[in-house]
Amino acid sequence: MVSRRDALIGAGAAAAAATPALGQSVPAPPVAPEHARFAAEIAAAQGRLDAFMTAFNGRDLAAFEDTFNFPHVRFASGKVTIINPGYHKAEMFERGALAEWDHSAWQRRDVIHAGADKVHIDTRFARYRKDGSLIGGFDSIYIVTRQDGRWGIQGRSSFAP
Repeated sequence: MVSRRDALIGAGAAAAAATPALGQSVPAPPVAPEHARFAAEIAAAQGRLDAFMTAFNGRDLAAFEDTFNFPHVRFASGKVTIINPGYHKAEMFERGALAEWDHSAWQRRDVIHAGADKVHIDTRFARYRKDGSLIGGFDSIYIVTRQDGRWGIQGRSSFAP
């Protein structure tokens, strides 16, 4: 017989094992029943988010831009930015909102809507300094589309600076 104490400790350990380490992204959640018929599309869209975060954290601008479908539209910092290939420059990692930044991680990425060629994902990501301290967390919506058979992030609206 397992004591209540041991059961609680075991449950806590299981929860901790399922929770990513501080500063690490959460995995894509299971596909909700209402979106089941678009499971393959959702997997492709979530894969683009994984690639986006990996490339961004790696400061690999070519791989980062490869996660987009263009034109890409970003709503953030009180403005709308139309992004085309070549827009991003290495200097972006050294100034402004990214001056203290070391890496980012997904904290949430839940599908809101899904279809054959477009998936809307409600996200929250966090930015971290090199010492692991939190800069901030930001709610966002990502729009991932399929163009000519290729999935890419077409737009995002964020409360991040």
